[in-house]
Amino acid sequence: MTWYMPSETAPHARTWMAFPREGVTLGEGEAWKETGYQAWTDVAHAIAEFEPVTMVVDPSERARAARMLGSHITQLEAPLDEFWMRDFGPTFVLDRDRPEALGAVEWVFNGWGAHAWASWEHSRKIARLIAAEVGAELVSSPLVNEGGGIHVDGEGTVLVTETVQLDPRRNPGITKAEVEAELVRTLGVSKIIWLPRGLTRDYEDFGTNGHVDIVATIAAPATILLHRQPNADHPDHAVMQAIREQLSAETDAKGRPFRIIDLDAPALVRDEHGFVDFSYVNHLVVNGGVVACGFGDEKADATARAGLEAAYPGRRVVTIDSRAIFARGGGIHCITQQQPATAAGGEGA
Repeated sequence: MTWYMPSETAPHARTWMAFPREGVTLGEGEAWKETGYQAWTDVAHAIAEFEPVTMVVDPSERARAARMLGSHITQLEAPLDEFWMRDFGPTFVLDRDRPEALGAVEWVFNGWGAHAWASWEHSRKIARLIAAEVGAELVSSPLVNEGGGIHVDGEGTVLVTETVQLDPRRNPGITKAEVEAELVRTLGVSKIIWLPRGLTRDYEDFGTNGHVDIVATIAAPATILLHRQPNADHPDHAVMQAIREQLSAETDAKGRPFRIIDLDAPALVRDEHGFVDFSYVNHLVVNGGVVACGFGDEKADATARAGLEAAYPGRRVVTIDSRAIFARGGGIHCITQQQPATAAGGEGA
């Protein structure tokens, strides 16, 4: 097999999501829980303007999902405990030798490093379930990893962070060389760029310990969209300066230096829990469009939207208020997973 993960800008067959359910992540209080249900629903409806959406729904949420999502969002019922599809769902890959084939990488999921509050008995089975649903060939991996911990360009380059794949709570005793060999095997990459860490808030108890998909994304060949925190009082100001310096000296798998486009964070620096990690990098590219995070900062949201339109020419950018998603530990990219189209016309062979 010659599996490779295509760029997120490649044509999609659909996007996968998981509907929220009762638990630690959704939170307490009816009004607060409703903000979670509504945010996930708003993202699904925005994506559905561009491509099909399939939502995995826990049996306990069947009636609510049917009412909120409507008939144009396909629903697949299966037990869930978490609803961050990027992280526990399959990472889809294609085969260079069989363009009609679809593969689904099944990483080991352990609740982002076995957090005491996390449960993953059901979610760890979802990648295999979805692979069977779409007829994808399962590519099982022993690596504890999440889809938010990798970003590829589809041409051999992948971005990762040292605090995720090398996290002793995920992969105790593993070496960089062993991680790299597994990424080569599963994603078809030839150049692994290790960033030292992620954003500050991501190291708190409900964080992922440094997912790259809130830090940087490769929007086009040799073009990186990079989070920037302009406020020097925020610890991510220094974090991102160091990462920018590193990437400025890097090349991609084809030896090209990167063009770096900064996406400034909104003006809000802190909330009641501390420094925020609001990032416009955490967007989803869809067929003909981009679904972008918004933070209630009209000026910053508009500036980010213009930056994304320039980075993805010909795509329409739609902004969805994502504060309720970020309050729970992630963004739009984190709750979605694209399924690439195959030469056979969409689903796997």
